[in-house]
Amino acid sequence: MNRTGRALSLGCLLLLQPLLALAQAGGNSLLIPAMGRCTLNTQPQDLAQALAACQKASDEGDAQAQYELGEFYYEGKNAPRDLNQALSYFEKASLQGHAQAQFKLGTMFFHGEGVPANNIQAYILLKMAAVNGAEDALDTADEVTEKMPRQELEVATQVLGQIFRKYLMELQSADGRTPFSPLP
Repeated sequence: MNRTGRALSLGCLLLLQPLLALAQAGGNSLLIPAMGRCTLNTQPQDLAQALAACQKASDEGDAQAQYELGEFYYEGKNAPRDLNQALSYFEKASLQGHAQAQFKLGTMFFHGEGVPANNIQAYILLKMAAVNGAEDALDTADEVTEKMPRQELEVATQVLGQIFRKYLMELQSADGRTPFSPLP
């Protein structure tokens, strides 16, 4: 990423810092910190019980459990690799604002793993992952940008702009304040 791009990205993230604090305090549909924990890094004899516990947490909406299950099926270390299952769990966690799930989903779209390659979706997911705190997402988004025709990049930027406008409107209507008002 060039110096101007990093400065612009850092500036955008600094502008969004009050929004991140608000997300942690009350939550919203775009920036929600991952809560809870399930672990699938267990002994083979304990795997079935750990999977059941993670599945239960996932079914209850735990974004971290959804991410962990996505990783489990993506990696395929203790079970056969299943990209469809991984994609499904990453999507669920991603919709809740889980940064690493968004990052993983973005890279799956970028490389065409389990889905047809789609640079527009990859770019959008990676930018959202960066806003949510995935450290490597901006660098990967730059890789995607290098492979995108100008028209695709314009579409992706427009869609991302619409997502953020909707998010800012959601914040404004949630408590009657503007998204850039000082926090109480």
